[in-house]
Amino acid sequence: MLQLLGWGAVSALIFIFPFGFSLKYTVYTFFTGIIVGVLSTSLFRHYLKNNIDLEVFGSASIKRLFASFLGCSGLYYFFASMLELIYESVWTRTAAEIEWIAENAGFFIGIFNIMSTVFGWTVIYFIVKFILEANKNHLRQLVLNATLREAQLNTLKGQVNPHFMFNSLNNIRGLMLEDVEKSRSMITKISEMLEYALDKNMVDSISLSDELEMVENYIALSKIQMEDRLTFEKTIDKETLPILIPPMIIQLLVENAAKHGISNLKAGGVIKLKTERKGDELMIAVSNTGKLKIAKDSTQLGLKNIRQRLRLLFGGKASFKLEEVQDEVVATIKISLI
Repeated sequence: MLQLLGWGAVSALIFIFPFGFSLKYTVYTFFTGIIVGVLSTSLFRHYLKNNIDLEVFGSASIKRLFASFLGCSGLYYFFASMLELIYESVWTRTAAEIEWIAENAGFFIGIFNIMSTVFGWTVIYFIVKFILEANKNHLRQLVLNATLREAQLNTLKGQVNPHFMFNSLNNIRGLMLEDVEKSRSMITKISEMLEYALDKNMVDSISLSDELEMVENYIALSKIQMEDRLTFEKTIDKETLPILIPPMIIQLLVENAAKHGISNLKAGGVIKLKTERKGDELMIAVSNTGKLKIAKDSTQLGLKNIRQRLRLLFGGKASFKLEEVQDEVVATIKISLI
């Protein structure tokens, strides 16, 4: 299509600048110009596609390009000359046509004009080629990034269940000899939570309201162990309930608050959960009584998991911050909704 449109446009110049030619010769020149142009440059294009690799373009490619350029120009000149001879053998030229040919149809002038035209075609060809290659590379990069992102997310989601199960089983082990009934209750809660975690492990996002169910189960599980030492308070903005977030991300924050905060305090403490929508931004804050202390041997798996999942899903539109504020450890997630 580009060949036909391009050479049609070039050949149509004969109608704008007829040079006093007869209508018969003008129409003949228009159609033969398209035929000669498409035929010679299609052969040129076929050669370029099979012999010039843009990714390894070197001196050998330059030589082949130059040789094929000359070959295309020669073919164009040969075909055009043959068609001119055919015209002369069938029709009689006008005086204006004979005069114009005498002034412009010399070999050097003709070959120069043809080489200029073919050079212009070559430049356009490579521009189009570079644009198409750039688009292909961009699409390949997008597919690669999407595949990598999916693999990373699957790895991160796969870390959540073992991390949660390890902590829960340790809690049951400690409670088993003290209170069998509580241990049974804990196992039931763990079963429900693992079922939830496995169901949500196949998706990248869930509604915040669904995530809160997981949190409530975890708090109930933790209270079996810590009893009155753990107090849970939540302030949930109703506008945030349908918003999609990564699964188990709030549960991980609450779990860290319980495990590294409240469980280390003899008198216990409070875990607070707050969600709020401010304009086009979702804010999730989980705070707990205590000091921000990270053990030297801690892998910080949960915190790393949260940061990486937010980065993969939202890029620069999400942030995570962990800080100590007035005898409380506060973990804050902010997600842009636009």
